[in-house]
Amino acid sequence: MTAKHVKPDLALIAVPGLPLIRPGDDLAELVAAAMAAAGIVPIDGDILVVAQKVVSKAEGRFVDLAGIVPSSAAKALAVEVAKDPRFVEVVLSEARGVVRARPGVLIVEHRCGWIMANAGVDRSNVGVDDGGERVLLLPLDSDASAARLKARWQDRFGCRLAVIVNDSFGRPWRRGTTGVALGAAGLPSLRDQRGIRDLFGRALQVTEIGFADEVAAAASLVMGQAAESRPVVLVRGLAWTEGENPASALIRPEAEDLFR
Repeated sequence: MTAKHVKPDLALIAVPGLPLIRPGDDLAELVAAAMAAAGIVPIDGDILVVAQKVVSKAEGRFVDLAGIVPSSAAKALAVEVAKDPRFVEVVLSEARGVVRARPGVLIVEHRCGWIMANAGVDRSNVGVDDGGERVLLLPLDSDASAARLKARWQDRFGCRLAVIVNDSFGRPWRRGTTGVALGAAGLPSLRDQRGIRDLFGRALQVTEIGFADEVAAAASLVMGQAAESRPVVLVRGLAWTEGENPASALIRPEAEDLFR
């Protein structure tokens, strides 16, 4: 198997003009309308990278902390990490278990398998109109969310597309956050290049590429992390020969995880 390379005209195009997304909004239609208004016409092989927050908002993944009664376990952990016990209770409800806890830091295994801060429960960019007590959770199934958006957009535009649901993660041993793929459809999230020959004819032994994460990180450069309001980026100029696999394929099995 020979992997295709990036074309020399790789483009990252932010979709302008999207309104603030609210629960129940038809995200697929709003994005399609914004692309049409901006004269952006998708073509075969384009990838649409969508910020997790707008997916979660459209799916109504809000929780009002005012209605949360923290358990004794949440109260005890809240003291240890110096966080609101109601917030900690919501984090625990989204988590399989706690990986690390220290003042200001709560790393958990999310119910979908990601090792991440606060199970993705977030207050940033939730908005004053959404209520000061509200937090936003990750989608129930980000791969399924990506697949639904892909189906809608392919039907709308009549071309072969891929979709990535993007979030920002911290990483062990490195400072700063970077974009990662929480969900993906229509592309190989993990590209297995074992057996491909290098420049000197040696077969690669262990090389697997987190392709969806690389695309998500590139799109994050255009999306921004604060008030940029660019939650959808079209990526054009990538190609692949491998079959599809979802973002869940990127999760390292616990038996292979040397950091826990």
